[in-house]
Amino acid sequence: MSTGLSLAELLEYTGWDRSKRHDWFRKHGDHVLAISLGPNGDGRFHTVGDIVRHIFSAEKRYIDRLSGRPLTDTSSIPNDNIDVLFQFGQKTRAEFRDFVQKLPAADWDVPREFEFFGNHLRATPRKIIIHVLLHEIRHWAQVSAILRQNGLTGEFHDFLFSPVLGGEFKRAAS
Repeated sequence: MSTGLSLAELLEYTGWDRSKRHDWFRKHGDHVLAISLGPNGDGRFHTVGDIVRHIFSAEKRYIDRLSGRPLTDTSSIPNDNIDVLFQFGQKTRAEFRDFVQKLPAADWDVPREFEFFGNHLRATPRKIIIHVLLHEIRHWAQVSAILRQNGLTGEFHDFLFSPVLGGEFKRAAS
């Protein structure tokens, strides 16, 4: 019996979460992507749209790294158009899933060497794949906090409330 959360379950959860977020953004409009992150950022991102593009771009670039390809420049992907951003996210996820499905079992735990922002990184494909999914979850939480600070709320996105691994959540009647 397996007691850990599987990669398939993390993929299912992040796919469900992306779908809910895409619906929420479409309901609220492209202008939401322009919401500022405020003065306390790290300088890499300035708007919600920057973070959303980063989530999908990181997924793309990690597969580039693992596939031995040059890194894709994603700066031309608009950060102010919901449908374009999420179409890009659909493409990156399809490529991500394809890579995961085709990676030979013997290669999952073989460390690889990467040049990473002028530094050296040694990690296994397993670690990188898990990082990509946790990276996404972490940044969506950041987006949710920024939106809440700007008076925009949404539904629960927690794993507990997702359909992954069964169960059900119903809001009480008001």
